[in-house]
Amino acid sequence: MVLGVATTKITITLPNDQLEEIRALIAAGAAGSVSAFVKHAVGVALFDAAGWKEILEDALRQTGGPLTKKERTWADALLSPHPRKRVFRKGRAA
Repeated sequence: MVLGVATTKITITLPNDQLEEIRALIAAGAAGSVSAFVKHAVGVALFDAAGWKEILEDALRQTGGPLTKKERTWADALLSPHPRKRVFRKGRAA
């Protein structure tokens, strides 16, 4: 009987310079293969994301609960990898 983790083969796209760096690490013996490197990187990213989620949930518990819609919109805009252009509206002079 063989025990192991089920896996699925996928295709990913990386910038050429990142792939070159990964291959250099493999050549230097720091990684076994591109697949092994990517598997490790995904594991680290998932661990980090889980940690940040826990920190955020704890901070929200300590400061009054979930974000309001306005707070979430602000945070999403601030953390977005593709910043949106700010729209300035003409206001009335006081």
